[in-house]
Amino acid sequence: MQHSEEVKGFQDFFYIYRGFGPVVMNKMQKKSIEEERPEQEDISSEIMKRRFVPSIFKSTSWESFQFAGWKIKITETTDCYGAYVWPSAIVLCYYLEHSQKEIMDKNVIELGSGTGLVSIVASILGSKVTATDLPHLLDNLHYNINQNTKMRSKYLPQVQELKWGIDLDKRFPRSTCHYDYVMAADVVYSHPYLNELLMTFDHLCQDDTIILWTMKFRFDRDNAFVETFQRIFDTVIIYDLPSLQIKLYKATRKNTELRRET
Repeated sequence: MQHSEEVKGFQDFFYIYRGFGPVVMNKMQKKSIEEERPEQEDISSEIMKRRFVPSIFKSTSWESFQFAGWKIKITETTDCYGAYVWPSAIVLCYYLEHSQKEIMDKNVIELGSGTGLVSIVASILGSKVTATDLPHLLDNLHYNINQNTKMRSKYLPQVQELKWGIDLDKRFPRSTCHYDYVMAADVVYSHPYLNELLMTFDHLCQDDTIILWTMKFRFDRDNAFVETFQRIFDTVIIYDLPSLQIKLYKATRKNTELRRET
């Protein structure tokens, strides 16, 4: 019962925000989401081998990662959720490393960049990156990006404040901000801003924008968020890693019906 109520809550919010009523998936859309994918090797252990954790922990610590032919050293803090590298970020970096041709020279924005690992890897691989997060995380985000992309990246990465759902038209106007990719790693967890997160995904995506989003499933309400997300975006699962409880989604905006009424 609680799960269904949460789904309805997300739906009610977005029906008001986007100006449309209940959506019924056609058979092709439903098949693309629910059809069985070919069995894939569980690559979880290979992904996590890219991480080196020092043996001594302090409130401010560091970890190193091996991606795109470089050792990436990330400064983080263990007393702040947003300043720690979570496994979902490593999974997304692994995918990017194996998809360099797709993201080369593309405009990329990352939501909830945290320590900056995903933005760093995307930048080293040739993307034009904008990393975003809350104000109190920007200093460390700046530091990690500058330390790890200097003399390695084709384009200078940008760092900007982004509070989900707030001043989007002013800070990221759709007329001038066009992103080929919106990336996010582990942005759905126990916080009260899921509606604002959906609003931000929606605002930043144009018809040809691709979302790459990794998510660790922790609670039943996580499934509620995914179900509502799939009402707005055509979604396929790229990785399903049971041992990590992480999925990587690739999504694009649904085509015609789901337009805001004028």
